[in-house]
Amino acid sequence: MSNLSGVTVRPDCRHFRGDLPCRPNKESGYVCQNCPVYAPVQKRVLLIKLGAIGDVIRTTPLLRRLRQEYPGCYITWLTLTPAILPQAEVDEILKFDFASAMQLMARQFDIAINLDKEKEACALLLKVDAKHRFGYTLREYDGVAWPHNEQAHHKFLTGIFDQLSLQNQKPYVQEIFELCGFEFRGEEYVFDNHENKGYRWDTLPQGKPRIGLNTGCGDRWTTRLWSDEKWVTLITQLQQAGYAPVLLGGTAEAERNQRLHAATGAAYPGTFPLEQFINLMHQMDGIVTQVTMAMHISIALAKPTILMNNIFNPHEFDLYGRGQLVQPDRPCVCFYRGTCKLGTSCMEELPAEKVFAAVQTSVPLLA
Repeated sequence: MSNLSGVTVRPDCRHFRGDLPCRPNKESGYVCQNCPVYAPVQKRVLLIKLGAIGDVIRTTPLLRRLRQEYPGCYITWLTLTPAILPQAEVDEILKFDFASAMQLMARQFDIAINLDKEKEACALLLKVDAKHRFGYTLREYDGVAWPHNEQAHHKFLTGIFDQLSLQNQKPYVQEIFELCGFEFRGEEYVFDNHENKGYRWDTLPQGKPRIGLNTGCGDRWTTRLWSDEKWVTLITQLQQAGYAPVLLGGTAEAERNQRLHAATGAAYPGTFPLEQFINLMHQMDGIVTQVTMAMHISIALAKPTILMNNIFNPHEFDLYGRGQLVQPDRPCVCFYRGTCKLGTSCMEELPAEKVFAAVQTSVPLLA
């Protein structure tokens, strides 16, 4: 507690801003002296996870453990995609830029965690003032990413040797928990489904289980793509069985989804901004997707997720007991490769019948 010109100020309160009136003052007229919502910060935690969006989403289970281990902590998250983070669960969300990095290096934290090997993220963990640091830092003499603490060794090594990555049997979430010195206990994602935004979905099919079909996978790992022929076969099987397939995707998938809609009559609502797309996925009863942003959103929304995987280690993904992971009948020989060494991606060896069976098991029809 401080006294400035006879006025009581409590800068240790989680609501305190310093540059602007705090929310309790703005909304209720409270002042620091005798404030009924005064909440002293017990520990200050910095979490550095810049991107991509899916990786940011699947880092959110850490928020649950941090709140449990450090009651009253104040969490600052530095990221390239602030809009994806749960606003109510992170005290301070900063977009990574020069201004944010500059002010973080002038502050003190009890705990600093960096989960990215990008050099700028590693440099920040190296320079920030923190009592305890976890994750990846920068070796000053040669500028390479390096594990700061012993618990980070496992995750670091699986990222630099394909052989170790292939042998790994730990899901990503378990790895980052262990990197921070925690035992993973099945903590779920922390995520906003944006149901309170009042989005209307009157054009969606009614009366049947909706199965969202995310037909794209981005442009980096195109070996994940499934052909139109396979999607048409799956859509037809779903329709005949009594499901309502709904085509999902962004602008990159729009042309394909329009073709599939024309060929099968499957619902295609169109493309939407991220928050609205998340809420659209929330309307589904199950999601079929490759390893891409939609997969992370589906898991975060606690949807039964039918995950089509070929080039990644299947142990990396934790579906939390909902859904199934399905893989091609032919073993993949292109681990973490964007082009197929054999010319034709093994994803074409994943039968539509196999995906359909996984949907039936994960999202059973009502008798």
